[in-house]
Amino acid sequence: MDKGTVKDITFYSESLQEHIQLLIYIPANYTPLYKYNILIASDGKDYFQLGGIPRLADELIDDYEIEHLIIVGVPYKSVADRKRKYIPSGDQHEAYLRFLAHELVPYLDAEFSTIPLGANRGLIGDSMAATVSLLAAIQYPNIFGKAILHSPYVDDLVMDKVRNATQLDLLSIYHVIGTDEDEVILHDKTVKDFLTPNREMHQLMVNMGFNTFYEEFKGNHTWKYWKPDLKRALIENFG
Repeated sequence: MDKGTVKDITFYSESLQEHIQLLIYIPANYTPLYKYNILIASDGKDYFQLGGIPRLADELIDDYEIEHLIIVGVPYKSVADRKRKYIPSGDQHEAYLRFLAHELVPYLDAEFSTIPLGANRGLIGDSMAATVSLLAAIQYPNIFGKAILHSPYVDDLVMDKVRNATQLDLLSIYHVIGTDEDEVILHDKTVKDFLTPNREMHQLMVNMGFNTFYEEFKGNHTWKYWKPDLKRALIENFG
């Protein structure tokens, strides 16, 4: 099996006024003669290291199970940084969404042979990174047509954003949550029920007419359960 390469680059974001590390998986035998889909992962280092997404993409592309795909990981700097950028109450949330849509996407389209359509661009994340992936797609449905959500953090602000979503025909949501996620211990040692709000958000999406895939897996809020789901997530979205 031919292996893709992972480039580690530093990107300056005007919106955030800071340098951002990017991990860019480029498939084996990349050629400008093909057009490539794009998947952007917030919590990027986790998807690359804990999720093993480059190796999985190698296998799926090699077996013709998914289309040509470039995967971009955007790691977070710290727990505090993650909160500031990923959830609606964070003071850098809007700027991070702008960075994804108006800086990162144009850079990727200029740098690589991509398909410049929302339907061929996806976002993926776990927990708070799933939240920001969903909200970026809702805010910019013409730019991001797919959001893959592993156990998103959902609060009233997130529900409001979903409630006010428009252009639902442009969006495809892939959404999984664990049945043991009713008591998730957060970084600050508080306990939060993820399961109930996720069920409520899913019901809201169904009622609104979102195109959504939803499943509850037997497991908790960890990579032990998200990693095995990645294969199906990629095939469902880029098969």
